[in-house]
Amino acid sequence: MGKTIAIVNQKGGVGKTTSCVNLAAALTAQGARVLVCDFDPQGNATSGFGLDKSRSPSIYDVVLGDAPMSKAIVSTKWADVAPSNKALSGATVELISLDRREYRLKDALEEVKDRYDFIFIDCPPSLELLTLDGLCAADTLLVPVQCEYYALEGLSDLIYTVRLAKQRLNPALGIEGVVLTMYDGRTNLSLQVAEEVKRHFPGKVYAAVIPRNVRLSEAPSHGVPVSVYDPLSRGAESYEALAREFISKNPILVKN
Repeated sequence: MGKTIAIVNQKGGVGKTTSCVNLAAALTAQGARVLVCDFDPQGNATSGFGLDKSRSPSIYDVVLGDAPMSKAIVSTKWADVAPSNKALSGATVELISLDRREYRLKDALEEVKDRYDFIFIDCPPSLELLTLDGLCAADTLLVPVQCEYYALEGLSDLIYTVRLAKQRLNPALGIEGVVLTMYDGRTNLSLQVAEEVKRHFPGKVYAAVIPRNVRLSEAPSHGVPVSVYDPLSRGAESYEALAREFISKNPILVKN
């Protein structure tokens, strides 16, 4: 039975999708069976793996009950992907009248969960119903935090939402870890943000940090992970290090 990890932060531009795509690819390269569930209407994780966002069925059809998860999944060299597109933006309204609206994604993933070691849910950059569905489907949360001042302002809102979801909808929900992104160890700000994040999440901040790296920004336009676009870049090396650290915390789940 695979472990489901929601990648979440209500602030955009923190490296959430970048981390989802590149960590998934790095874990696949190290022998893990990985599914990426693109649950963001922008569909950036979908295009990050070189997939057409207009393809059908998508995760939108799955959560509305019009297609099984197995029919939506597309295999790539770097991970299996349940693609998304802008149609998902309307699902928030459509889900309101459905039974178990907070558990639609969780229920859909049950069909395929035993096929994977890790299932990553790339949640939208907001605290809405889709994100709540992601929190209810997840065993744990992975939180990318940009090493800038404004990133800290939203942490309390995120912690509050996670606490509510845990109390009311998913009591088993835990924190997988926090990833520091856009890190520059030469600046006092990055160091200060890192210390503050460690104070909020004691023992949960990964030692591997993701630096500012132009190759990470360029790779999505080519539809490949950074490990393919430029395997010798600092970005590729940092996600490889993060994947090794991730596996060290979840060794029993990876099949040799």
